[in-house]
Amino acid sequence: MKILRKNLHFLIIVLLTIMMTSCEKDAGVGGNSAIKGNIHVTDYNASFVIIQGDYPGVDEDVYIIYGNDISYGDKLKAGPDGNFEFKYLRKGSYTIYVYSQDTSLSGKTVVSKKIEITGNKKTVDAGIFEIKKS
Repeated sequence: MKILRKNLHFLIIVLLTIMMTSCEKDAGVGGNSAIKGNIHVTDYNASFVIIQGDYPGVDEDVYIIYGNDISYGDKLKAGPDGNFEFKYLRKGSYTIYVYSQDTSLSGKTVVSKKIEITGNKKTVDAGIFEIKKS
C-alpha cells in the first residue's frame, strides 16, 4: 500500500508538470499585446539616383513572423499615414518585415526588424521602416 501511494504521488507530480508546461504558449495571436510601426517611402528615379519625393507607405504590405516560424503568419496593409499595428499578440519573439525595391536582379529586398514582447498588455513600437520605390 505504501508503494502504491508513492507511485500515485509521483504520477500526480508528473501529470501536473506536463499540464503546466503544455499551457505555455508560443509567440502568436491570442494575447493582449501589440506591435506597431510606420512605413516611410522614398521615391527615386529609375536608376535610384535622384530622389523624386518621399511620403507615408500607404497600403504597403507588412508581414509578421511568429517566433521561429519559417514563413509569415499574417500580413496587413499600412494605413493612409503609413502606420500599421499587429494586435492580439502573446509574449514572445516576432519578425516584422516589408519589401523595398533595389537594383538587384530580383528588384526587391527585405527590410526587417526583430521585436520582443516581454509581457502582457504591452504595445511595442517597431519604429520606422524606410523603403525605396522607383
